Amino acid sequence: MTANRLDDGAVVYIGKAAPWVEDLASALVAVDVGAEGQLTETAATAVKARLVVGAYLMPVTVEDGRILPASVRERIRAAGPSNRPDLGKQAPAPALPR
Repeated sequence: MTANRLDDGAVVYIGKAAPWVEDLASALVAVDVGAEGQLTETAATAVKARLVVGAYLMPVTVEDGRILPASVRERIRAAGPSNRPDLGKQAPAPALPR
């Protein structure tokens, strides 16, 4: 389940340990219809509380324990802006001062 957080617009996912996480690796993956229903209910509650907007189930695959978005759109959303590779989640980490 993915959505956008309302206070800053970040792409978020329902997490394993936290209600909403920014890192796809920390997301909860539904493996059956019952789990999808639970994610949908959790998201509906968050939408109603105005924590997130635009929540929907996102198709993924799990390969070697890694969660991978199944579509190009979701790969872009997971990585950050595609027009500036120096920004977003795909940007290199800043160097620490010595």
